[in-house]
Amino acid sequence: MSKPFICVAISLAVAFAAVPRAQDHHLGTVHFKNSCSTLVQDQFDRSMALLHSFEVGPAIEGFTAITKSDASCAMAFWGIAVARWTNPFAAMVRPPAQLQQGLDAITAAEKAGAWTVRENEYIAALKILYADPAQPQPARLIAYEKAMAALAAKYPDDTEATIFWALSLTASAVPTDKTYANQLKAAAILEKLYPQQPNHPGITHYIIHSYDAPALADRAVAAARRYANIAPESSHALHMPSHIFTRVGAWDDSITSNLASADAARKANNVGEALHATDYLAYAYLQTGQDAKVQALFKQLPALAAQFDPTKVEGAASGVGGTFALAAIPARQALEHRDWKTAAALTLTPSTRYPYTDAMTHFARALGAAHTAALDAARGAIATLDTISKNLATAGEGYWTQQVAIQRDAAQAFVLLAEGKRTEAVTAMRAVAAREDATDKSPVTPGPLAPARELLADMLLELKQPADALVEYEAVLKKEPNRFRAIYGAAKAAGASGDRAASLRYFARLTAMCPKADQPGRAELVEARQTIAGK
Repeated sequence: MSKPFICVAISLAVAFAAVPRAQDHHLGTVHFKNSCSTLVQDQFDRSMALLHSFEVGPAIEGFTAITKSDASCAMAFWGIAVARWTNPFAAMVRPPAQLQQGLDAITAAEKAGAWTVRENEYIAALKILYADPAQPQPARLIAYEKAMAALAAKYPDDTEATIFWALSLTASAVPTDKTYANQLKAAAILEKLYPQQPNHPGITHYIIHSYDAPALADRAVAAARRYANIAPESSHALHMPSHIFTRVGAWDDSITSNLASADAARKANNVGEALHATDYLAYAYLQTGQDAKVQALFKQLPALAAQFDPTKVEGAASGVGGTFALAAIPARQALEHRDWKTAAALTLTPSTRYPYTDAMTHFARALGAAHTAALDAARGAIATLDTISKNLATAGEGYWTQQVAIQRDAAQAFVLLAEGKRTEAVTAMRAVAAREDATDKSPVTPGPLAPARELLADMLLELKQPADALVEYEAVLKKEPNRFRAIYGAAKAAGASGDRAASLRYFARLTAMCPKADQPGRAELVEARQTIAGK
């Protein structure tokens, strides 16, 4: 029997009308129709469920095991290649070694020889991401999205094709597009699929990612609340809802989500994911005045760092998430407290494979030095940030080039202020805030170490311009609801402007947000309570 004839027979055997199989594990329900041996179908579906929750390490293990049992299962090699890309929302250029791993899997899939035209089209579409690394990554993402759109259109009953198309729409979105056209299109596709497959992990997961922006986040709250229940076996599924909880300022929900995620990640020996969840957890604790718990997290970091291998494919956080967390948590702690002395003295670690994570330490040190009159040290840190930004540009890391440049220019604005150049400092800081507003945060972080517009508001308040400062603090709160520093700053600015009623409202909001805060706790909370009490 010829292979084309067999292909037709198998295509009919896996007709799209087939009812998805139930799965007894806690990863959700996925059925990806394929022509592999019937003996590996359950294992294939489990690996796909892992993949849809970005549990890429276990997914690769599962697909690899399938290839041992059925060497002709081309789609298992395809699954390995999808997983090798890791988190598609990570704003990073994939290094040559990672691209080669993916291309090797694609080559193995082609060598195995897919049994259906549809499967060959999946493989050909994915090859776009790996085959021509000389082409800029954003262009390859867009080309892949177009290929998946064509595949989904050709096979309208193949919900997996539609889901991967929606995923590619959001992953290929331009970070500066504030219409969120791709994200909204993807969300509409996924929302339509959800009633048909409410237990599919990818549908709900990618809805969350599609709405993971300040202007859209409230649309994803329902999806955030259900995802962990769909795939409780996945540490990333337990963490992912906190992206939305962070966006809407639901700190208790974020804490619950990340405690569960970090615990599950540690049990699975997924150190990168544990660190990633810990970064989000520390951020939520800081917003609610629970500094003792942040200090407890600090004590855990050395042990986690000792176990962490950033070159290992572990999960959604992978190497960059863990590396980012190790740099972000101490810098975030110092800047959230406006502890400039500690910020200026942060320990510089050896350069990592992700220079933009190194930049966070230099940024915090620059701000700390500028605020403590150590201007030579500030200028030195700013020069390092400039070098990192230029190196990122050379490496094609467009997004991170801009983010580090924003950090550089924000620090420079405070050097200008320390030099007594007040007008120049405010003008520079306004420009920085506008540039940061024009982009969006990466999913790797719960938020900027110190939002540029919040730093602008701090500067204006310091310069005795409280009315202008209040406008900026309120703008921060529209984008990042329930930020501790912005609420406190708004209370101070309103009071300094003579609006005692508004000041009291903001102080009341701050204390209401922090019912679990340490006692007596942060000076800002003590001040808030005393002001409310009329003391």
